[in-house]
Amino acid sequence: MDIIVLKPAATAKEIRHIVKKLDKKGFKVNISKGTERTVIGVLGDTSIITEDESNAFASLAGVETVHRITQPYKMASRNFKSSNTTFRVGKQTIGGKKIQVMAGPCAVESGPVLLNIAREVKKAGATFIRGGAFKPRTSPYSFQGLGEEGLKILAETREKTGLPVVTEIMDPRDIDVILKYADIIQIGARNMQNFRLLREVGLYDKPILLKRGLSATIKELLMAAEYIMAQGNQKVILCERGIRTFETATRNTLDLNAIPVLKKLSHLPVIVDPSHGAGTWGLVSPMSKAAVAAGADGLMIEVHTKPAEALSDGEQSLKPEKFKALMKELKAVARAVGRTI
Repeated sequence: MDIIVLKPAATAKEIRHIVKKLDKKGFKVNISKGTERTVIGVLGDTSIITEDESNAFASLAGVETVHRITQPYKMASRNFKSSNTTFRVGKQTIGGKKIQVMAGPCAVESGPVLLNIAREVKKAGATFIRGGAFKPRTSPYSFQGLGEEGLKILAETREKTGLPVVTEIMDPRDIDVILKYADIIQIGARNMQNFRLLREVGLYDKPILLKRGLSATIKELLMAAEYIMAQGNQKVILCERGIRTFETATRNTLDLNAIPVLKKLSHLPVIVDPSHGAGTWGLVSPMSKAAVAAGADGLMIEVHTKPAEALSDGEQSLKPEKFKALMKELKAVARAVGRTI
């Protein structure tokens, strides 16, 4: 027993009674209220519930049906919620008909540089500004980001452009300062299985953009999302950003299969990061269009006015004029699959 579907006429008293019985057995619950049905998600090791106990719950007043979920991820599963999850971030809706585009430099370098990039990408149609204030780098000698100063620059850029901010968290100890400035908190690929960090961000009502790990399976990505959702935060965005394979022609292998697979298995919105997936700016445009055609709900694209001078990942960053041309092409692809951009 993992999901209890309630009757449309189930009363608040009946729901409290069901929750109390589950609590006595040591289970936590998540109550999801839809337009037609209310669903109680049962959190914990439900394998200990016998068939007789499951049948007893099914006979309680207010209960319509009881379902078992065979996947280890429950709340992220489409069995838990059949309709696509959508939520608002500022004036934008994540997971809706409109494809959201998050664009900007890999790392925040200075106020003037970021503001210039933000104005260019907004003019082209981007709906979010992205930029790292804390940067996880392979080498300890590479640029690590500006920290809180970078967050302040992002917030100032939001004030001047109206673009909501997407930025990465690396350490649970930074959660308070990140919450002050970010509209969406990004969990990077290297931290996808940092379970302490996942639990921490799950405690707050702030959208989380969860990137797939470099060598993570789709199941592992969904299990990471489950860690966040089990703490109460249901605003999770899954991000395919390329995985490590034997191929050396590109930085990573962008797994476009992941988009329809995730859409089938989960109700959570899915976006794609073609910049990290390909690792070179010349592949960003075709991979972006392919991602939209495959059903992505959004894109995360690195843009820089002077890629050759970028402090991080300049080789995969588009110049503003290239980004503008891409956005125009993406509109035609989006129309072809019944979406807007």
